[in-house]
Amino acid sequence: MRRIVRTIHLWIGLSFGALFVLLGLTGSALVFYTEIDALLNPAIQVEGAAPPDWDRAISTVRQAFPDKTGPWRFEVTGDGGAIPARYNNPPETAGQDFAPMLVWLSPDGGQVVRQTFWGQTVMTFIYDLHFRLLGGEAMGKVIGYAGIILFLLLITGLWAWWPRGSWRKALRYKSHGPRSRVLRDQHKLAGLWGLPLLLVLTVTGVMLELPDETDMVLSASFGSLDTRMRPVSTRFEGRQIPASSALETARKALPDARVTWIEVPGRDDGAFRFRMAAPGDPSDRFPHSFVWIDQYDGRVLAVSDARAASASTSTTINNWSHPLHDGSFGGIITRILTALAGLIPLFLFITGWKRWRLHKARALQKEAILQGAPTI
Repeated sequence: MRRIVRTIHLWIGLSFGALFVLLGLTGSALVFYTEIDALLNPAIQVEGAAPPDWDRAISTVRQAFPDKTGPWRFEVTGDGGAIPARYNNPPETAGQDFAPMLVWLSPDGGQVVRQTFWGQTVMTFIYDLHFRLLGGEAMGKVIGYAGIILFLLLITGLWAWWPRGSWRKALRYKSHGPRSRVLRDQHKLAGLWGLPLLLVLTVTGVMLELPDETDMVLSASFGSLDTRMRPVSTRFEGRQIPASSALETARKALPDARVTWIEVPGRDDGAFRFRMAAPGDPSDRFPHSFVWIDQYDGRVLAVSDARAASASTSTTINNWSHPLHDGSFGGIITRILTALAGLIPLFLFITGWKRWRLHKARALQKEAILQGAPTI
């Protein structure tokens, strides 16, 4: 059985190892997505002395892009730098699965300092490469199911290594042994040290790539997910209240939570939506509590508090998938560990491939000797 498992592990590694390497390297870069993007674009490396003026920011984007009359999303970074904003589904990228217009404003919200579209920057290109191999939603499904095979790769590697005798011997590294033994020890130790994080990254990656299938499994195992709310404003027309007023109301609705995103509706029945990080939320940038405010009369339409006792187990598990996948759940330490974990598949692929090539060359040499042919 162990020989069969080793064979399965070998051929999964040779067949899917390159994909594992690509996902690992691109994932490592994406752990520090915003920081790298800022380094590559000096225009957004600006600082402001005063807090952002959100009413001014909204007025700026509407004047700069008068044809973009739908909802705008503004990120509340809290670092006093440029204000990131997004406009989903712009006509310039119609037909693409996900390609919002990306805008950065000066810290006071009074000036556009950068404007581009998703997929046209280095980091968004890497994101699409990591998430869907640049192939859209269909390729995302393929990667999701390939992730299940990569999970099997990790499990068969553990099974093939599992010691039948001394654990000390199984964990030993012989740096002066034969080349094949050195490669094997390097491969096994890197795999063992990286296994916990690689398993977490693989499972959460599958969950993010296959959300419908994940929801179905979670619902069957832990109960139904919480219903996604979409409150609407009282009417389809009227004068929109200032965003600053809606923001103040949202903060009173969840006084101990920090606002991370402000979604400003278009002139329809949409509502202000504030994404907020309550204490204990696993994600700092994309938390899971929300407040909806009527854009015309300023009433609180709904509050979704991720800490509520009524929150389902399935929803809680889903809420952890993204922060576990990008390492953001534990701050800078877990982010660094996650970035380092993304490098391990490259090392495993190189050592595994070299050892396979070495064994193959020896097998060919042995066959040549048995056949009486000259050896090289």
